[in-house]
Amino acid sequence: MVTHDIAYYHIPNLIPAKFRSYYLYFLPRHLRRADQIVTVSEYSRKDIAKHFNISLEKIAVACNSVRPEFKPLDESEKNKIRQQYAEGETYFLYVGSVHPRKNVPRLIQAFDAFKKATRTPVKLLIGGRFAWQTREVQDAYKAAKFKNDIIILGFVPDQVLPKLTGAALALTYVSLFEGFGVPLLEAMHCDVPVITSNVSSMPEVVGDAALLVNPLDIFEICKAMQFIYEDTALRQELIAKGRVQRKNLAGIRRRRLFGRIL
Repeated sequence: MVTHDIAYYHIPNLIPAKFRSYYLYFLPRHLRRADQIVTVSEYSRKDIAKHFNISLEKIAVACNSVRPEFKPLDESEKNKIRQQYAEGETYFLYVGSVHPRKNVPRLIQAFDAFKKATRTPVKLLIGGRFAWQTREVQDAYKAAKFKNDIIILGFVPDQVLPKLTGAALALTYVSLFEGFGVPLLEAMHCDVPVITSNVSSMPEVVGDAALLVNPLDIFEICKAMQFIYEDTALRQELIAKGRVQRKNLAGIRRRRLFGRIL
């Protein structure tokens, strides 16, 4: 049995009621009956074991990978994407479904604070389908003083996503909870710096190759954006560390079999 995380256990109020009821009833039963459980991070492995009283020996980790299309872009490619999607400007990027767990309202508020502090032409691109409970996102966007610099892309096709990621100034992925967080790995494969949350699995996925922030602290997210924008050396350091971290994760995928190191 494969399960990515048990987010519904930690943030039940952010999961639609019908899905929450399903998970609460069926998932514990399926997990306990399974001969072997595969999950995507050590965080999720320990989380599942703790909350359902399941032996760690029964749970394997097979972390996510990315498509080969996620790779660094040259400057001409970056400029082409920026012209197409960001009015020719550099941009912070969020990609993923838009729902409460992804914390997009605070990201918008942090970007608004960043723009007020720096007065730069940098954009924020938000890519992904709107899922459930999106009123807070809409309200945050309407209230933003710099809403003209926030571009809502909606669903991003698979063939576009690697280019959109590769041309970003940084990925801003400040989710409230993740079992892994595939966009983090996609960004590292594209040599793009990362800002992400200091909770759940995200520190494990990025190692020391990202700026970690409290996802509930708008000021922290804003300051991380400023650091990334203003400090070229920091960006290059994070990119270099991202190359190491993505190799580390690839090594874990190769070595792990049913939760044991071969």
